[in-house]
Amino acid sequence: MTTMTEASVREFKMPDVGEGLTEAEILKWYVQPGDTVTDGQVVCEVETAKAAVELPIPYDGVVRELRFPEGTTVDVGMSIIAVDVSGGSAPAAAAPEPAPAVEEEPEEPKSQGSGRQPVLVGYGVATSSTKRRPRKSAEIPAQESAPVSAAVQAELNGHGTVAEAAPAPSAPVSAPATAADRPRPLAKPPVRKLAKDLGVDLASVVPSGPDGIITREDVHAAAAAPAQAPAQAPARPTAPQPTPATAQVSTAPVTTAAAAPAASYDAGRETRIPVKGVRKATAQAMVGSAFTAPHVTEFVTVDVTRTMKLVEELKGDKDMQGLRVNPLLLIAKALLVAIKRNPDVNASWDEANQEIVRKHYVNLGIAAATPRGLIVPNIKDAHDKTLPQLAEALGELVATAREGRTSPAAMQGGTVTITNVGVFGVDTGTPILNPGESAILAVGAIKLQPWVHKGKVKPRQVTTLALSFDHRLVDGELGSKVLADVAAVLEQPKRLITWG
Repeated sequence: MTTMTEASVREFKMPDVGEGLTEAEILKWYVQPGDTVTDGQVVCEVETAKAAVELPIPYDGVVRELRFPEGTTVDVGMSIIAVDVSGGSAPAAAAPEPAPAVEEEPEEPKSQGSGRQPVLVGYGVATSSTKRRPRKSAEIPAQESAPVSAAVQAELNGHGTVAEAAPAPSAPVSAPATAADRPRPLAKPPVRKLAKDLGVDLASVVPSGPDGIITREDVHAAAAAPAQAPAQAPARPTAPQPTPATAQVSTAPVTTAAAAPAASYDAGRETRIPVKGVRKATAQAMVGSAFTAPHVTEFVTVDVTRTMKLVEELKGDKDMQGLRVNPLLLIAKALLVAIKRNPDVNASWDEANQEIVRKHYVNLGIAAATPRGLIVPNIKDAHDKTLPQLAEALGELVATAREGRTSPAAMQGGTVTITNVGVFGVDTGTPILNPGESAILAVGAIKLQPWVHKGKVKPRQVTTLALSFDHRLVDGELGSKVLADVAAVLEQPKRLITWG
């Protein structure tokens, strides 16, 4: 009976709801143990690094158990809910508690080719193609070395001391291992090149990628670590393997040095917020972009009085009835015209293949501030849209972003981006490129300012534009032409017709 019952239980694993995502946070459960579910029914809402997504169950049955409670971040591929598909009733269950994922499913059919579990949202759970090299056995149990590694990492991050690690001298014991004894770190060629350029030993980098793969962010984090390295020096043995007592003495200076920052933390005066979801993705993307693409930013101040007049006229146009008409619409159109006149700016850099990929389409990204953080959804094939179509797409993009319902697909494949910092009263900025894109245009506040117009000083509507671009792809001449063309269209909007 037990075997029959267990064989009828299907484990629904966390799918990759956006290509390449590795984890998601369970925001809300819509079902409880004992509830009956049907194929396609939404059972929970999760938040990935890109968006909030509802997950439907891909089969019928009765909920046996919720593997994780709300608010838990779960890795892709881990079981989140167990469903009895035999049609019997599930026993009463207590509130969900964190539990290890069920790695094997006796009843689950083998995948056809890719090995992905059937799901209704996202890409399923792909079987990893990366094979880890077998680690050579250490002289000490792994469970003893883990607390030391965790404590040392916490020390590097400034979140504690290694005092708890003193009784276990595993880290110093394993330190003298030769290069031949260590497994070769797992990293892609571009990451290895980055590590070489920054002078980082990959063997010393703590991997955060799937299957223990070292990422660019790991390398950058390791490159920034030497500033804190002197505090760890006393804990690294220079003599033969120390006894436990020796290890305790050697780590004492570390504990003393780290005690002051830990004691200075005042929970009543500071708040610590976990870095996850959209904030975590934004941080990784910005660090990766800033340290990968050589940024150049150019500025231009332009009289947009005629553009503002055109905005008011378009609001009363019958073809624009019911559509959102604002300066951003014409700025977006101006950028599209500038890209059409300078198509080489619309490209990306392929580090792995050492190629420049020129795009014959424009997926126009619009940076949007949401309660969950900054996201950059894009308008697909914006270059083919008429002004009313572009206005409709912009309106839908903004509304969806405000509701927190932007899909991961809407934030993939962008080519260039606009960020409107002017809505906050800011004159301009030096925007950081969205990873994989060649340029980003920042639009400042439009203000009434004295301006020389037709030989006389008059009050005019003026704004400042800033264009950041990847100098690997875009030379100064090309970047200047693009920015100048955008400014020219906004100064004389009739160029939308003559140049468009």
